[in-house]
Amino acid sequence: MFLDQIRERRSIRRYRDQAVEKEKVDLLVEAALRSFSSRDIKPWQFVVVDEKDLLEKLGSAKPHGSSFLKSAPLAIVVCADTAASDVWVEDTAIASTFIHLAARDLGLGSCWVQIRKRDHSSAKTADARVKEILHIPQNLEVASIIAIGYPEEIKQGHAKETLAYDKVFFNQYTPLR
Repeated sequence: MFLDQIRERRSIRRYRDQAVEKEKVDLLVEAALRSFSSRDIKPWQFVVVDEKDLLEKLGSAKPHGSSFLKSAPLAIVVCADTAASDVWVEDTAIASTFIHLAARDLGLGSCWVQIRKRDHSSAKTADARVKEILHIPQNLEVASIIAIGYPEEIKQGHAKETLAYDKVFFNQYTPLR
Protein backbone atom coordinates (compact mmCIF):
# COMPACT_ATOMS: atom_id res chain seq x y z
CA MET A 1 0.00 0.00 0.00
CA PHE A 2 1.22 3.46 -0.90
CA LEU A 3 0.43 4.97 2.51
CA ASP A 4 2.38 2.21 4.24
CA GLN A 5 5.37 2.98 2.01
CA ILE A 6 5.39 6.68 2.85
CA ARG A 7 4.79 6.02 6.53
CA GLU A 8 7.76 3.66 6.74
CA ARG A 9 10.16 5.35 4.29
CA ARG A 10 13.26 7.03 5.74
CA SER A 11 16.46 8.35 4.22
CA ILE A 12 19.11 5.64 4.39
CA ARG A 13 22.78 6.63 4.29
CA ARG A 14 24.48 3.34 5.18
CA TYR A 15 24.34 0.37 2.83
CA ARG A 16 25.42 -3.25 2.87
CA ASP A 17 28.19 -4.24 0.50
CA GLN A 18 25.75 -5.95 -1.85
CA ALA A 19 25.03 -5.11 -5.47
CA VAL A 20 21.49 -4.24 -6.51
CA GLU A 21 20.24 -6.88 -8.94
CA LYS A 22 19.78 -5.89 -12.59
CA GLU A 23 16.05 -6.68 -12.38
CA LYS A 24 15.65 -4.16 -9.56
CA VAL A 25 17.75 -1.56 -11.37
CA ASP A 26 15.48 -2.02 -14.40
CA LEU A 27 12.41 -1.48 -12.20
CA LEU A 28 13.92 1.68 -10.70
CA VAL A 29 14.59 3.02 -14.19
CA GLU A 30 11.04 2.14 -15.24
CA ALA A 31 9.67 3.99 -12.21
CA ALA A 32 11.73 7.07 -13.11
CA LEU A 33 10.53 6.96 -16.71
CA ARG A 34 6.90 6.63 -15.55
CA SER A 35 7.07 9.76 -13.41
CA PHE A 36 4.67 12.43 -14.52
CA SER A 37 5.86 15.71 -15.94
CA SER A 38 4.25 18.97 -16.89
CA ARG A 39 2.70 18.84 -20.35
CA ASP A 40 4.34 15.39 -20.70
CA ILE A 41 7.57 17.08 -21.86
CA LYS A 42 9.78 14.79 -19.76
CA PRO A 43 12.83 17.06 -19.64
CA TRP A 44 14.68 14.63 -17.39
CA GLN A 45 17.51 12.25 -18.23
CA PHE A 46 19.10 9.71 -15.92
CA VAL A 47 22.60 8.34 -15.44
CA VAL A 48 22.67 4.99 -13.59
CA VAL A 49 25.98 4.54 -11.78
CA ASP A 50 27.16 1.25 -10.27
CA GLU A 51 30.94 1.49 -10.75
CA LYS A 52 32.64 1.81 -7.36
CA ASP A 53 35.27 4.32 -8.48
CA LEU A 54 32.62 6.64 -9.91
CA LEU A 55 30.49 6.35 -6.77
CA GLU A 56 33.54 7.27 -4.68
CA LYS A 57 34.13 10.36 -6.82
CA LEU A 58 30.46 11.33 -6.60
CA GLY A 59 30.78 11.03 -2.82
CA SER A 60 32.83 14.21 -2.86
CA ALA A 61 30.53 16.16 -5.19
CA LYS A 62 29.87 18.63 -2.39
CA PRO A 63 31.42 19.17 1.05
CA HIS A 64 28.34 18.10 3.05
CA GLY A 65 25.68 15.52 2.37
CA SER A 66 27.17 13.38 -0.37
CA SER A 67 29.89 11.29 1.30
CA PHE A 68 27.56 8.30 1.82
CA LEU A 69 27.53 7.81 -1.97
CA LYS A 70 30.96 6.22 -1.50
CA SER A 71 29.37 3.22 0.22
CA ALA A 72 26.26 2.98 -1.95
CA PRO A 73 26.26 0.20 -4.54
CA LEU A 74 24.04 2.23 -6.87
CA ALA A 75 23.15 5.82 -7.66
CA ILE A 76 20.82 7.40 -10.15
CA VAL A 77 21.79 10.88 -11.26
CA VAL A 78 18.75 12.93 -12.22
CA CYS A 79 19.42 15.57 -14.89
CA ALA A 80 17.29 17.93 -16.93
CA ASP A 81 17.35 19.69 -20.25
CA THR A 82 16.48 23.12 -18.85
CA ALA A 83 15.63 24.47 -22.31
CA ALA A 84 12.92 21.84 -22.78
CA SER A 85 10.65 22.98 -19.95
CA ASP A 86 10.25 25.91 -17.59
CA VAL A 87 9.26 23.52 -14.79
CA TRP A 88 12.19 21.12 -15.06
CA VAL A 89 12.92 21.55 -11.33
CA GLU A 90 9.50 20.20 -10.44
CA ASP A 91 9.72 17.41 -13.02
CA THR A 92 13.11 16.21 -11.75
CA ALA A 93 11.85 16.36 -8.16
CA ILE A 94 8.90 14.18 -9.10
CA ALA A 95 11.17 11.67 -10.87
CA SER A 96 13.50 11.62 -7.85
CA THR A 97 10.52 10.92 -5.59
CA PHE A 98 9.34 8.08 -7.83
CA ILE A 99 12.82 6.53 -7.61
CA HIS A 100 12.76 6.79 -3.80
CA LEU A 101 9.37 5.18 -3.45
CA ALA A 102 10.19 2.44 -5.94
CA ALA A 103 13.39 1.69 -4.00
CA ARG A 104 11.40 1.36 -0.78
CA ASP A 105 8.89 -0.92 -2.49
CA LEU A 106 11.78 -3.14 -3.69
CA GLY A 107 13.24 -3.50 -0.18
CA LEU A 108 16.03 -1.01 -0.85
CA GLY A 109 17.09 2.08 1.03
CA SER A 110 17.71 5.42 -0.64
CA CYS A 111 18.74 8.97 0.08
CA TRP A 112 18.45 12.16 -1.95
CA VAL A 113 21.61 14.18 -2.60
CA GLN A 114 20.75 17.74 -3.61
CA ILE A 115 23.09 18.92 -6.38
CA ARG A 116 21.24 21.88 -7.90
CA LYS A 117 22.35 25.16 -6.34
CA ARG A 118 25.05 23.48 -4.23
CA ASP A 119 28.81 24.03 -4.34
CA HIS A 120 31.61 21.52 -4.70
CA SER A 121 34.12 24.17 -3.65
CA SER A 122 34.45 27.95 -3.66
CA ALA A 123 35.51 27.71 -7.30
CA LYS A 124 33.16 25.03 -8.65
CA THR A 125 29.53 24.03 -8.35
CA ALA A 126 28.46 20.50 -7.45
CA ASP A 127 26.69 20.38 -10.82
CA ALA A 128 29.98 21.10 -12.62
CA ARG A 129 31.81 18.45 -10.58
CA VAL A 130 29.22 15.75 -11.32
CA LYS A 131 29.25 16.67 -15.03
CA GLU A 132 33.04 16.34 -14.99
CA ILE A 133 32.96 12.90 -13.35
CA LEU A 134 30.22 11.44 -15.57
CA HIS A 135 30.85 13.35 -18.83
CA ILE A 136 27.39 14.91 -18.74
CA PRO A 137 26.86 17.54 -21.46
CA GLN A 138 26.86 21.20 -20.40
CA ASN A 139 23.32 21.78 -21.68
CA LEU A 140 21.96 19.53 -18.93
CA GLU A 141 21.52 20.52 -15.29
CA VAL A 142 22.19 17.94 -12.58
CA ALA A 143 19.30 18.22 -10.14
CA SER A 144 19.99 15.39 -7.71
CA ILE A 145 21.62 12.05 -7.11
CA ILE A 146 19.68 9.26 -5.47
CA ALA A 147 21.87 6.84 -3.50
CA ILE A 148 20.39 3.33 -3.43
CA GLY A 149 21.26 0.03 -1.80
CA TYR A 150 20.36 -2.61 0.72
CA PRO A 151 20.09 -0.84 4.09
CA GLU A 152 22.81 -1.36 6.65
CA GLU A 153 20.74 0.65 9.11
CA ILE A 154 17.14 0.21 10.14
CA LYS A 155 15.11 3.33 10.88
CA GLN A 156 11.51 3.48 12.00
CA GLY A 157 9.13 5.77 10.15
CA HIS A 158 8.33 9.11 11.72
CA ALA A 159 5.55 8.86 14.31
CA LYS A 160 2.28 10.46 13.25
CA GLU A 161 2.33 12.75 16.28
CA THR A 162 5.62 14.30 15.09
CA LEU A 163 4.14 15.46 11.78
CA ALA A 164 3.81 19.24 11.34
CA TYR A 165 0.02 19.46 11.38
CA ASP A 166 0.37 23.07 12.56
CA LYS A 167 1.38 23.92 8.99
CA VAL A 168 -1.91 22.70 7.51
CA PHE A 169 -4.86 25.05 7.02
CA PHE A 170 -8.37 24.45 5.72
CA ASN A 171 -10.21 26.87 3.46
CA GLN A 172 -7.99 29.82 4.33
CA TYR A 173 -4.54 30.46 5.65
CA THR A 174 -4.27 31.18 9.34
CA PRO A 175 -0.86 32.56 10.34
CA LEU A 176 1.31 30.51 12.67
CA ARG A 177 1.78 32.08 16.08
